[in-house]
Amino acid sequence: MALPSIRRPGDTMLTSRPQPFDPFYEQMEQLVNAAFAGTATDMPWAPAADVSETDDAYVIEAELPGLKKDEIDVSLHDRELAITGEVKERESRGLRHRKQRRSGRFECRVYLPGDIDADRVDASLTDGVLTVTAPKATTEKDRHIEVKG
Repeated sequence: MALPSIRRPGDTMLTSRPQPFDPFYEQMEQLVNAAFAGTATDMPWAPAADVSETDDAYVIEAELPGLKKDEIDVSLHDRELAITGEVKERESRGLRHRKQRRSGRFECRVYLPGDIDADRVDASLTDGVLTVTAPKATTEKDRHIEVKG
């Protein structure tokens, strides 16, 4: 069985924060952000997503808290599923000391390992989790063909 792959735009090596080096990490983060100022903010980020496979479908679950269904676009091209949209910048109240919640454009692309039935793909948003179910394409089973004449 082939595994689906997820491409996350803008992923860097500094995606997880090692606890003992928090001050060091924050200084490195500031240096990296300063070096890529103007470009890093223009890149879309990728929401956390899980991809699983059942006997008859691929299931993609992406965390998109606070978004409404009309703020999310799901599209399919061949075996590539794309989840895109934008999280608006929240208005700051007072002096901001830390910003960890993401805003801006997001994009998650999943390359499915097998053919799917594009007409039956379904997407639903519940409690901030987008679930996309992509049924596998059915293959014709062996059948007996009657000879006429």
